[in-house]
Amino acid sequence: MPDGNDAITVKVLTGIDEADQQGWDACAGPGNPFLSHAFLLALEDSGSACGKSGWQPSHLAAFDGSGRMVGAVPAYLKSHSYGEYVFDHAWANAFERAGGGYYPKLQVAVPFTPVPGPRLLVAPGPQSEAVADALVAALEQVTERYGVSSAHVTFPERADWDRLGQAGWLQRLGVQYHWHNRGYGSFDEFLEALNSRKRKAIRKERREVAESSVRLHTLTGDDLKPEHWDAFHRFYLETADRKWGGGYLNRRFFDLLGRTMADRVVLVMCEDGGEWVAGALNLLGDDALYGRNWGSDGSYRFLHFEACYYRALDFAIERGLARVEAGAQGEHKIQRGYLPVPTYSAHWIADPGFRRAVDRYLKQERPAVEAEIDALDEELSPYRREG
Repeated sequence: MPDGNDAITVKVLTGIDEADQQGWDACAGPGNPFLSHAFLLALEDSGSACGKSGWQPSHLAAFDGSGRMVGAVPAYLKSHSYGEYVFDHAWANAFERAGGGYYPKLQVAVPFTPVPGPRLLVAPGPQSEAVADALVAALEQVTERYGVSSAHVTFPERADWDRLGQAGWLQRLGVQYHWHNRGYGSFDEFLEALNSRKRKAIRKERREVAESSVRLHTLTGDDLKPEHWDAFHRFYLETADRKWGGGYLNRRFFDLLGRTMADRVVLVMCEDGGEWVAGALNLLGDDALYGRNWGSDGSYRFLHFEACYYRALDFAIERGLARVEAGAQGEHKIQRGYLPVPTYSAHWIADPGFRRAVDRYLKQERPAVEAEIDALDEELSPYRREG
């Protein structure tokens, strides 16, 4: 390096098991459980994310001159665009109609997980800026050497998005719905921050569930048993089959998750007449609770809102967490206190003509997304406004 730092070497790993767990986690940091070695290993070891499912691991690992791991990128060669939540199917169709081959592509993401977080994982140290730049350059070089159409970094933090944009990557905006803790001491104190109509509606929803025959249990750590995962996987598949025609995650994944990350799991299970009937899966970060999957055996009035949203807020308030992230899509979350926030993605397109077309599209799309976020916040926010 011109400033005298040790040279940085970047390698491609064909599985997360090729990475030293301690080294990977030192780069990922403790805050986001989805970027941990254990979570990615559960996806790969279970066969949920592998070559057969269209997610061929191609992670990057950066090393300094002493061989210490100083950076990483969770990356996959993709043969389709499912399980990403930043939709590029129209791009793929357009490129292939023009005679190109969109797949495979290089996808920097956590499979099946639309949770924002760092994507250029860099261990703290004097070379951190150089390592991050090296990872960006390596993504471009790997894309070229593999001869694939493009590279896509989905749900990065703003700092990574800015760095990629400065390197010439195309930038895209999206929207999610997050709840922010304003120092609430209880759920009732949170309700007092809402306007009267929304406050009464939430109380009505919670009251109907409380007066029903369903009982809810919030489970974590040693409370989690195989019977809970058996039931939850059944709910997950039934709901996924109704909505999407199939689930991405298999039963072994949930077993590995419970075995290696039980202290990060917050599973809300719903019981009726001694039988499990529904469940909501969350993962716990350092300062946030991340809502991930919901499933049920049948239809229960307001139970989805109680299990997925209100119990998550109860847990976050009790633990003093800064926010709850409720995942992709769903304007109905706004009236329950989850406000729209921007999400980010960055895209490197190899073909110059295709790149120009995507760039034009994104420049037209971004003002519309920004206007949508502002309008949703202004018109639908349930919070009381001064004056």
